[in-house]
Amino acid sequence: MVRIGLFLGFLLVPVLEIWFLIRVGSVIGGWQTVALLIADSVLGAWLVRREGRRAWAALRTAIESGRMPDKELLDGAMIVAGGALLLTPGFLSDVFGFFAILPFTRPIARRWLSWFLGRRVRSLAARSPYAPLFDGTAGFGGPSGFGDASGFGGAPGSGRGPGFGSAPGFGGPAGAGRGRVVRGEVIDDDQ
Repeated sequence: MVRIGLFLGFLLVPVLEIWFLIRVGSVIGGWQTVALLIADSVLGAWLVRREGRRAWAALRTAIESGRMPDKELLDGAMIVAGGALLLTPGFLSDVFGFFAILPFTRPIARRWLSWFLGRRVRSLAARSPYAPLFDGTAGFGGPSGFGDASGFGGAPGSGRGPGFGSAPGFGGPAGAGRGRVVRGEVIDDDQ
């Protein structure tokens, strides 16, 4: 199914781009269309550079503060993808490129991409031979599908470490579903 969608996408997108370029060229003229494409590319390159620097600074700040830079990494990936779309000649790809790059539309694109990827991961996990290990209610352990607001897993000290939510042996409470827990101390004989 995915392969058919990609095939149709790679077939239809160039045809739509050429058709739209011809339509714009017939309305404003050939040289004006080429000039508009060049101006579009120059503006896109400037935006990619500016937003890329901002995303890099935000990523460094997140890492230095010790928190998971999930939003910053996704922003960086969208800026790279948007820049690639702006490099391809055509107005339709430029619209999607600008949508992924502009700081006021990127949060919307990030939400859509997170929803799509979360849905895809849940679908793949459900078909996995390890599907019984997952918390079947909402994906990987939380109402959002990926733990709670602190990231993948649980908040520090909540008994749910990083991993797959409350599944036994995967970030759940110590000993969950594995019998009796014996508290003790490990003594190394080599010392």
